[in-house]
Amino acid sequence: MTETLLSRLRETEERYHGLEASMSDPALTSDAEKLRRIMKDYRSLTPVMDAYRAWKQTQERITEALSLLDGGDTELHDLAAEELRDARDAAETAERELTVLLLPRDPRDEKNVMIEIRAGAGGEEAALFAAVLYRMYNMYAANAGFSCRMMSETPTELGGFRQVVFSVEGTGAYSRFRFESGVHRVQRVPLTESQGRIQTSTATVAVLPEAEEVDIAINPADLIFESCKSSGAGGQHINKTESAVRLTHKPTGIVVECQEERSQFKNRDKAMAMLRTILYDRALRERDEQIAADRRGQVGTGDRSERIRTYNYPQGRVTDHRIGLSLYSLDRFLDGDIGEMIDALATAETAKRLNEGGKDLEASAPNPA
Repeated sequence: MTETLLSRLRETEERYHGLEASMSDPALTSDAEKLRRIMKDYRSLTPVMDAYRAWKQTQERITEALSLLDGGDTELHDLAAEELRDARDAAETAERELTVLLLPRDPRDEKNVMIEIRAGAGGEEAALFAAVLYRMYNMYAANAGFSCRMMSETPTELGGFRQVVFSVEGTGAYSRFRFESGVHRVQRVPLTESQGRIQTSTATVAVLPEAEEVDIAINPADLIFESCKSSGAGGQHINKTESAVRLTHKPTGIVVECQEERSQFKNRDKAMAMLRTILYDRALRERDEQIAADRRGQVGTGDRSERIRTYNYPQGRVTDHRIGLSLYSLDRFLDGDIGEMIDALATAETAKRLNEGGKDLEASAPNPA
């Protein structure tokens, strides 16, 4: 293990013990929110500390085995050599686990998700397949301890869905469902097919993490404040005092004015509220546009040639084309038993990140919390 990673682990261990001490502080009982944050950080660091302790134990075993080998005791030599091999294997396993745990995590992993399934190519058969996927995800979510809530649906007469949108709520929902985004292809004999011919149809799946409420912070340095005389009806007072307010937000060029009140301070407060509302609306629209762009990027056109996974009914097979994994348990898979596929996809992504970002791991400052 490199000294850089060891240094990071020592810092993490120090922080972990600090959080442990904080949780026993009686003063925290009066600050429930702070205690909740500390406990959350503590729990997130625990897997790293467990793996670090396991790695340190292997180092102690290696040291003891080497000491026995150097002791010159011929009777213990073979036992010490075997212990040394086992300890080094265990050390390599612990180091790999630590490296994975120290990879920067996607901050969206713990979020709830919104899943949108749309019928793609294939007409009514595609809509029926969309309903099959909806059922599959609901059954998997229930078995995994998540809860689902229907948000909108466009059903068809035969029981399919042109479109269905639902939420999946629970810690880590996005980390489990994010691999499902893309075009899903089904090959089977449709219920509507009288000749027994196999048809290929598709449905698109978009998985979007729960959006954060937009918080608007206005930097006073970004504002130009101007006072001026009010105009319009209102008598002598409104025309003689500079109670009207004009605010210019320099980064966006937005200008708001308020002259409703006689007090300049009240007009300023109202102008700030107006500006905040305008900026909030703009931020929401930008966020919604980004979400829409993310969805378009995930699902493509829905064409049969675009697919991340194929569900082949005649062969009882489901194949994920991203990792080349085929499972011959289609019935169980469609009943929500998709954990093996998700685990394989997560493992493949981790391996890819380790392969592509191993150097970045040392250069960056990953925070396991």
